[in-house]
Amino acid sequence: GGHIGNTFNSHRLIWKAREVGGSDLQEKVVESLFKAYFEENRSLGEQTVLEDCASRAGYSDSSEFLSNSELGKHEVKDEMQQFGRDFQCTGVPMFIIDGKFVLNGAQESDQFLRVFAKLG
Repeated sequence: GGHIGNTFNSHRLIWKAREVGGSDLQEKVVESLFKAYFEENRSLGEQTVLEDCASRAGYSDSSEFLSNSELGKHEVKDEMQQFGRDFQCTGVPMFIIDGKFVLNGAQESDQFLRVFAKLG
């Protein structure tokens, strides 16, 4: 992956993408961020990388939003606290499956298979 730094702005971007284009745009932005980090070894702490990811996902005017660090800041922090309370988030990544099964931190594939078996 890319350089590990402060990813709070990437979370702000993900939040804003949902506000602008719903879950569809949000999902595309997340995929673009993952591609940048895991495949292209880019830093998610750099605004230009975030802008490129947003543009690639179809959100072309993210620059003004990302330039103002106050925009979305409180909303993202509120979401983080809400998820922490609702799902006892203790690690990342955190997977919420079907709104009721929570896996915190890196997991082996057998953990996911057990959850999927409970759903099936």
